[in-house]
Amino acid sequence: QVQLVESGGGLVQPGGSLRLSCAASGSIFRIYLMGWYRQAPGKQRELVASINSGGRTVYADSVKGRFTISRDNAKNTVDLQMNSLKPEDTAVYYCKTDPPPSWGKGTLVTVSS
Repeated sequence: QVQLVESGGGLVQPGGSLRLSCAASGSIFRIYLMGWYRQAPGKQRELVASINSGGRTVYADSVKGRFTISRDNAKNTVDLQMNSLKPEDTAVYYCKTDPPPSWGKGTLVTVSS
């Protein structure tokens, strides 16, 4: 099993920045994919960005050019740098790793003036 702990959420004004971090522990030697998902109120959970063990990244169209995902394989962490935040980025952000499919408990990001 893999345990994931997210940090870095909070309240930020539109146009501001936040950095989310996720630390993995447990059966981490097999992790191939690490990523961030988000779920806004009344909406389905969606992929924000992912990165594989080789460094290949995938981004949702809505965050391209604003968000950057990075990974430290030695520390078993994955970060999400979020810039130029918009109110529509408000959501609970979840860290996910695979395999095995594991989720963190989530961290709330609120973008509001």
